[in-house]
Amino acid sequence: MELFDSITDVFDIKEPDLRTYSPLAFAFLGDCVFDIVIRSIEVAKANTQPAKLHKKKADIVKASTQAAIIDSLEDSLTEEELAVYKRGRNAHTNSRAKNSTDLDYHKATGFEALLGYLYMMNQTDRILDLIKTGLNNLHGEQG
Repeated sequence: MELFDSITDVFDIKEPDLRTYSPLAFAFLGDCVFDIVIRSIEVAKANTQPAKLHKKKADIVKASTQAAIIDSLEDSLTEEELAVYKRGRNAHTNSRAKNSTDLDYHKATGFEALLGYLYMMNQTDRILDLIKTGLNNLHGEQG
């Protein structure tokens, strides 16, 4: 059973109708999904001081990196994924990330919306595949 299903089962929450959800609600979850994946990677690589782990994580979990990742993935998204990404990217937000352009921030919001949507759809394998491929694309590796 996937984590989202487990959470909704344990807390007795009815199955959500994802068609009614705001892309910013997806992005709210997707931000955490991306963060936990990157934190997990960094901790698994090295049992080191939290400050060092945070620095490594912060270099990846930022709008400019997320924008570069989604730019590298956009051609490989399904129609459904692309639609979710675009809804998130085009959503009106009242905030802006520090040290980021508006364009990067909107792309990052779209990427987070996609991850949040996939999380709620219990598509963990797809989430991990997209993140791995995106990170490999950034580092010039074949993924």
